[in-house]
Amino acid sequence: MARDQQGFSLIELLIVVAIILVIAAIAIPNLMRSRIAANQASAIESCRMINTAEVAYYTSYGIGYSSSLIQLAPPAAGALANSSAAGYLDSVMAGGVKSGYLYAYTPTALDPAGHYQQFTLNANPSQPGISVTSSYFTDYTHVIRGRTGGPASAADSAVAQ
Repeated sequence: MARDQQGFSLIELLIVVAIILVIAAIAIPNLMRSRIAANQASAIESCRMINTAEVAYYTSYGIGYSSSLIQLAPPAAGALANSSAAGYLDSVMAGGVKSGYLYAYTPTALDPAGHYQQFTLNANPSQPGISVTSSYFTDYTHVIRGRTGGPASAADSAVAQ
C-alpha cells in the first residue's frame, strides 16, 4: 500500500532545528562582541562631542566651562540659546546616559569671578562587563584616556584618536 507523504518527518525537523542552534551558538558571541565594540566607540565619540561642546561654550560665553552637561542641552522650543541652555549637545547626551555608559561631569578650578576654568569627565559602564568593558576619561586638556577593568583617570593611556 503506497502512502502519500505530505510535510516533513520529525527527524527532518529536528535536524533543521539543530542546524539553526549551531549557527546561533556561533553568531551570538560575535554579535555581543560587536555590540560592545560599538558602545565603546560611541563612548569615545561622545567624549569628543562633550569636549567640543565645552570649548564652544567657553569661547562663546566667556564665562568658563559649563557647570553641568544640562547647560549644553538645547533650549526649550522657541527659546534662544543662552548660557543656561546653549544647544551644543542633544538632550540625550546632556542627560548623561548613552549607549551603556554613564557620563559623570565635574567642573573644577573656580576662578575669583565664579567661573569654572577646568573640568573632568568620566564615561563609566552602566553594567560593567555586560554591554561594555572599558571606561574613559577626559578633562580640560581634551585628551581622551581609556582603561579596561575599572574607572579611567588622567594617569591612563590616551586612546587612539
